[in-house]
Order: sequence, then C-alpha cells, then structure tokens
Amino acid sequence: MNIANKGLQPQAETRSGPLVGLKIVEMGQLLAGPFVGTRCADFGAEVIKVETPGEGDPMREWGHHRYRDECLWWPLLARNKKSVTANLREERGQALVRQLLSEADALVENFKPGTLEKWGLSPAELHAINPRLVIVRVSGFGQTGPYSSRPGFASVGEAMGGMRYINGFPDQPPPRFGISLGDSLTALFAFEGLMMALYWRDAMGGGKGQVVDAAITDSCFAMLESALPEYDKCGVVRSPSGTGLANVVPSNIYPTSDDKYCVIAANLDPMFRRLCKAMGQPELADDARFVNHKERGSRAELLDGMIANWTRTMTIDELRDVLDSHGVVNGPIMSIADIAADPHYRARGMVQEVEDPRFGTLAVPGIAPQLSGTPGRIDWLGPASAGAHNREVYGKLGLSDDELDALGAEGII
Repeated sequence: MNIANKGLQPQAETRSGPLVGLKIVEMGQLLAGPFVGTRCADFGAEVIKVETPGEGDPMREWGHHRYRDECLWWPLLARNKKSVTANLREERGQALVRQLLSEADALVENFKPGTLEKWGLSPAELHAINPRLVIVRVSGFGQTGPYSSRPGFASVGEAMGGMRYINGFPDQPPPRFGISLGDSLTALFAFEGLMMALYWRDAMGGGKGQVVDAAITDSCFAMLESALPEYDKCGVVRSPSGTGLANVVPSNIYPTSDDKYCVIAANLDPMFRRLCKAMGQPELADDARFVNHKERGSRAELLDGMIANWTRTMTIDELRDVLDSHGVVNGPIMSIADIAADPHYRARGMVQEVEDPRFGTLAVPGIAPQLSGTPGRIDWLGPASAGAHNREVYGKLGLSDDELDALGAEGII
C-alpha cells in the first residue's frame, strides 16, 4: 500500500496566484468535479485530491493513447494537485476526511446525489464541524428535482439540456461533440459559484459557507441563448443549422483552393460592406437583396454560394491576408496539429512544455484567463500515484508514521 511520497514531481517551494492560501479538498472522479479542482490549483490554491486506496481516479488510465505506458489525459486534470487516499466506505476513512475538511475552505465533489449523506458527510454534518466550508456539488441533474437521484454524464446532460438537439444538420441524427463539453461547462459554472460563495463568505456573509449546486443539465441549458423566449412568445423551436447559424449571414465556413475551410463572420452591416470590398464587389453591400441583416438572412444559400465561389480561388493563407487587410473577421478551421505549431498560441503561453520525470517534456494547454498581476502557472503535472501525499497531508493533521503505516496496511488509506 503506497502511503509514502513516491513518484512525486518536483514542486515549487511556494505557490503563486490569486488563490494562494485557499485549501480545497477534491472528492470525486472523471471530469467535471476534478476540472473544478484544476481551475483552483492552476491559480495557486492548495488542492488535495482524495482517491480510493489501490485504485485512484479512473482518469489515471483514461484514453487510448499512451506514452511510456503513461496516460496522457491524467496530467491535465492532476496538475498542481496533491493526492491522498481514503476508503470512504469505512468509518475510519470518513473520519479522516472530516478531519481534513475541518480546516478546509471548500469541498468539491461530483458523486451521485445522496452519496455524501450515506457516508455521514452531508452539508449539515460538515457545516457543524466547519461553518466556513463552501461545498461545491457537481452532478448530472442537480441535488433537487425529480431526476436528481439519476446518474448522469456529459453526453446525457448535453442531450437533455438542449445542446444536442440544435447541433448538426437538419434531417440527420444529432451528433455529439468531440469533447465532453457538458462536463467542462459545468465545471466552469461550479468554479464561478465557488468564487462567488467564497467572496460572499469573507466579504459580507460573516464567515458562513454554503452549498453550490452545479448540474450538467442546467449548465447546458444555460447556453441556449434566446431559444426559450423565442419558443415562449413565437412558438419557434430552434433546430440544427449545419455549419452556420440560421438567419445569420454571412457566418459560415467557406472552402479554399488547398482543401481547407475558413470561417468568415461578416453578418454585421459594416463588416459585410468590408467583405464586399475584399471580394472586389463593393456594390453587393447596397444590393437590395443583401442590404441588411434581415435580407441577407432570407437569402443565405445564395449569398453563401457567392462567397464560396470567391474563396475557392485562393489558398487559406491568401484568403487570410485579403480578409485581414480589409478588417474582416476570419479564421481557419484548425486541428490540434495546427494549434500546436501556431505562433499566436505559443506567444500567449497557451502551448506550454513542462518537464516531468514520466514524460520528459510534455506539451500541455496553458492557463486561461491570463491575469496581469497574479497569473496562474503550472508547477507540476500531478502525483504519479494515488496517495502520494499521504504522509505530508495526514502528518499535518497529527497522524504519526506508525499510524499511517497501520492505516495503509488495513486498506483505510
């Protein structure tokens, strides 16, 4: 049983960032909950991840592509975090976590609703021992409502939250996104809620913690823009619109001579006028068929076809130069290979190369947003093994090495 600090990456002696001084305990696994912890850790918080003894977070083994038999997804979620183990199905494991939470600022968890209560770790019980604790609960359907007891993943949240319905092309099955978008969106809402709850606690709440309830369905639904009022007052059910947006023209992808695609977004009247000049057809901006947003929207197929015929005469680079010179919003459809080589992403530090004993140098996404005075940073790519920080973290709670050895032998940590 690993309870020693084995496999740790080199860590900075002191963290930096706007969240330095906050202690966040992360419980849960996979994507949505841990991504909240990653946001906190990137900006300086001490994030202690609680994992199952002998197993750890399944994300340690997630993904088909590996390097030196190491998962390439795990470092993105584990970076800047510490790891301890605790068997939460055992009373002694629960007691350890209570002790850890008694001095924490926040708990982030994404278990099925009711799980914390089953373990004697309900918000009421935790606030009895630490009234300042902010408890962030991430789930598929939320902590209340008729669906709350159901398990839920991003794919279902995207479907039931309305995002899948409007994605794709008319008369085709609605496709999923190539990423777990619902998980990431929910994590961002949960992080936002955590920051608001911490601010309120310290600025006007008299030191009182509260519960942040973040649901995947809520988060996906919240992104539907004007779909609900349009349905409420006009009876319109927004439907899939393919590569563009219905009645927003031109705002689509257009082909180039080197078999690439460029997004051109020139739906505002002044922007459309600049596009017409770039095309060498300034008269189109005053054509009655295209003179304003409404007229262009009613003739999307005609106008998109005219623009596509023009873009096909140039390579993607030639098209970019022409559009940039006329101040027209544009950008190529980029693969991860394109992004990794792009000078703009490199200049902004969004492609970072981090040294790590397991990988040598590993390219990872940088940190967004970028703060001028207290930027986040990547100090290490996370603990290689579950429980790597047991001695450090539990030792600070007063447990001796002998006690830790005994707990490890019994499978409690």
